[in-house]
Amino acid sequence: MARIAVIGAGMGAMAAAARLATGGHRVAVYERTGTHGGAVRRLERAGFGFDTGPGLLHLPAVYRDLFVKTGRESLEESVALRQVDPASRHVFADGTSVSLPNASRGGVVAALDEALGSGAGERWSELLVRAREVWDATRRPLLEDALARDASPLGRDPYPAPPVRRGLLRRGAAPALADVARRELADPRLAALLGSYPLAYGFDPRTVPASAAVLPYMEQTFGSWYVRGGMRALADAVQERCVARRVEFHFGTVVAGIVVKDGRAAGLELADGTRVDADTVVAGVAPWLLPPLLSDGSGDTWPAARVWDGLGPGPRCEGPARLTVCLALRGARPADAAHRTVVHTEDLEAEAAALARGELYDRPTVTVLRPDDDTLRPDDASESVTLGVTVPPHGSSGVDWRAPGLAERAADAVQAAAAAVLPDLPERLLWRAVHTPADTEEETGTPGGRLPRPALAGAQGAHLHPGNRLLVPGLYQVGGWSHPGGGLAHTGMSGAIAADHIAGGPGGSR
Repeated sequence: MARIAVIGAGMGAMAAAARLATGGHRVAVYERTGTHGGAVRRLERAGFGFDTGPGLLHLPAVYRDLFVKTGRESLEESVALRQVDPASRHVFADGTSVSLPNASRGGVVAALDEALGSGAGERWSELLVRAREVWDATRRPLLEDALARDASPLGRDPYPAPPVRRGLLRRGAAPALADVARRELADPRLAALLGSYPLAYGFDPRTVPASAAVLPYMEQTFGSWYVRGGMRALADAVQERCVARRVEFHFGTVVAGIVVKDGRAAGLELADGTRVDADTVVAGVAPWLLPPLLSDGSGDTWPAARVWDGLGPGPRCEGPARLTVCLALRGARPADAAHRTVVHTEDLEAEAAALARGELYDRPTVTVLRPDDDTLRPDDASESVTLGVTVPPHGSSGVDWRAPGLAERAADAVQAAAAAVLPDLPERLLWRAVHTPADTEEETGTPGGRLPRPALAGAQGAHLHPGNRLLVPGLYQVGGWSHPGGGLAHTGMSGAIAADHIAGGPGGSR
């Protein structure tokens, strides 16, 4: 039985901890904050509850596998999980709207044809057929398996160009997703629909490789799921599974260093001076924080090349963040309200350009979440709503989200955009709370409160993450900033890959 020390109680770290404890290891988790879940948080006030992190779950098979492998109770026995139908409603700048059914290719085609005109559904379906080729080519090396030492094949974009006709993309080209949207979809509303998927993950649709078409493919193939009580309820269930497997949690405990002895990770040094001996260390922290934590007694900063060299790209902290506006409303939720509505901007490219410059955009794409969940409201005569928007990070490369009045002004712009869905908002609003990237930075330690993005193939590997097994023997990393990237499903897979490595396997989440 090995002693395993886990830094952080995020979703990837807890997924690894539960699996390792089930394998008979003695696992202890050290978390600097007072709670678990990382960015999967809930804001509660006056009987209202709001997710301030992810609002929906995609690829639920990742957590089904976790619960099957770590105990008798399945995921569905541990949380109330249900499909969201329709999966999403989209309101475009010209006032057109369409509701897309959950995990129904034929239903999506029919809905798009009815809303946008004959042929729109078929063009969208043809794009997703090509996106399936991306999924088939990258599912194992990019998601389910450990990142290969030579990750260069993943630097090539597997999105297949359509046959040459009418000036469409020629085979062998490496277009950005926005190019694909313009040339293959032939409708600015379909282009906006496609671009909204990478934007929600913090990618720039103008520059992200065409392989990002796999994002709507995954959602529309495997469905969108909601957990009663919000995604925080999923984090609670994972933590409870860890406790059931006798994982020890030490909250409010800051890790000051990772001890290296005889060239191998040998434990932790806590901020209060306590030494924790361990046979293996799992770091659920941002990868760029690892070199300063490593110590062999010399007092010098650990060279980054000795941590990642030859094991995929080094760590990157880049990209935008998320602003969440929590609305407590009087009046019952309408029975026909969609759980998720995306209100599209008039100019997606202008929004993306502003984000790339680190500037706020005053007419952003807004996601409106209206869960039909009685645990998130004080009574049936009220409603809990969240508005989410991709924004610049906090700090020198973005904006100062602590500046007086900035968060409220940004929230006003978000509410104005959401009026397309909530026209009676001024009369119904009881109060609101604004969760900014500065709050995310404080909760997770990620500079700027940036979003960890899922790994994508193409762009010479620019959208890959460092591998889970490091050059320092006995040291592994998990979480959204490591392979295979951000998002609830990807983070859960990172925990599975690291746990398999530690158990002596090749590293796989299957």
